[in-house]
Amino acid sequence: MGTTALSLPVLWTGAPALGQTATGEPFSFDLLTEAARARAAAPAPEPEDLSPLFKDLTYDDYQFIQFRPTKARWRAADSVWNLLPFHLGWLFKEPVHLYEVVDGMATGLSFTTDDFDYRGPLKQNVPAGAALPGVAGFKLTHPLNRGDKMDEIISFVGASYFRALGLGNTYGLSARGLAIDSGLTKAEEFPRFSGFWLEYPAPGAGTVTIYASLDSASVTGAYRFVVTPGVETVVEVTARLFFRNDVEQLGVAPLTSMFLFADVNRARFNDYRPRVHDSNGLRIVRADGDVIWRALDNPTGLATSYYSETRPQRFGLYQRGREFEDYQDAGARYDLRPSVDIEPIGDWGPGKVRLFELPTDVEVHDNIGAFWVPDQPVKAGDTREFAYRMHWGRLDPDHSDDRAIVSATRGGIGGAAGVENPPDLQKFVVEFQGGMLGRLPETDQKVEPVLDVVGGKAEVLTLSKLPGSDTWRMVVDISAEKGAVVELTAHIAGYGRKLSEIWSFQWVKS
Repeated sequence: MGTTALSLPVLWTGAPALGQTATGEPFSFDLLTEAARARAAAPAPEPEDLSPLFKDLTYDDYQFIQFRPTKARWRAADSVWNLLPFHLGWLFKEPVHLYEVVDGMATGLSFTTDDFDYRGPLKQNVPAGAALPGVAGFKLTHPLNRGDKMDEIISFVGASYFRALGLGNTYGLSARGLAIDSGLTKAEEFPRFSGFWLEYPAPGAGTVTIYASLDSASVTGAYRFVVTPGVETVVEVTARLFFRNDVEQLGVAPLTSMFLFADVNRARFNDYRPRVHDSNGLRIVRADGDVIWRALDNPTGLATSYYSETRPQRFGLYQRGREFEDYQDAGARYDLRPSVDIEPIGDWGPGKVRLFELPTDVEVHDNIGAFWVPDQPVKAGDTREFAYRMHWGRLDPDHSDDRAIVSATRGGIGGAAGVENPPDLQKFVVEFQGGMLGRLPETDQKVEPVLDVVGGKAEVLTLSKLPGSDTWRMVVDISAEKGAVVELTAHIAGYGRKLSEIWSFQWVKS
């Protein structure tokens, strides 16, 4: 790495003409890294203040502000990428600074009130041509679904949050640059991307590279994102981190999503829709190739699951169920929400994939979190580097290994239908679809469920093939003491091998 520290100006006053550049200062990922290292050796700076005109905007006020598409950066005739900023205000009170990089030189991008359309009550209050101290974030557009239309590919706005889209997707779950003490009983720390450097893409370029500086009380960082849109949009991330303070729980490659209800907890919600969720499962591909499918839930209190892994191949939050009929929501189109896979690059060392679930009664709240937690504690003065690929898209099941997938997790009162049953039994119905298992006849005697229950007891366990389908259904009734946390895992075995993914679920007996 280089030794010359890169400065971070508060505001560049001169902006190059659209599609053009001006002389700036030298830039490279190594220089950005050294700047992060230098900041970590000093106290965290005070946040930049925002004028009352924008700091006090309400949600309704913020909806009256729109960026003017004709002001998009990179709108040259030969450009297949456009850059559009988000305005400061409402939830976004700390300015973010944008820079354009051409031939290793960085020049600041400045924005004025002329770049935005202010409607409603703001129209008379916002002065024309006034320089803005920064922006809240930005999005990049590029032809994806049609060659003649610029589609959103990726956006960064708020703390270290970002989202991307694959072919045919609509926005759903989010990613973050880093999570610190997320889902613990103590207050969470939210690192933020304070500045972005974007390499001006060559004419017709199918890939764009973004760099970012990360800051919080406990950590500074330098990030590189290489974004390649497609059926699966791939974002290759490199994160170099420098710690000012000890960190109780470091969350690497964090994902945030929403699960309100589905077949497992449908009875709690009086809603015409059969499902409401951005994601319905955590999928982990272990080092040995085994696949864990942890079905998601909306619990009544904080729920946590840890999966100890060494060199996992992948992990991520998935949306299974790609038909409109699965959701019946013509507005939200949950059937089009992307899944996201995290593919670690290099050796991250031993650690755990952590999933936490929070209770929620409304679908606007993200209540699901998943990330990697290294076993090695993070101490003040430590330096860490992580690299990984993110795959955003439908990520439909791959049956190339001939393993059945978990296609449904259902829950309800235990016991036999049509008769009075003990009130303390909980029934789980898990369906395994496809693969070699799906081709076996229902009379096959060599197929059996393998179930493990911790914290409770399996009272009844059956397995049968659904008529006229490639799906086998496992049904189990579980009993447990009040307040017990019951961990369930199951797979279907036969012919000396696992014939399915490993289903996993956590149930708290109320």
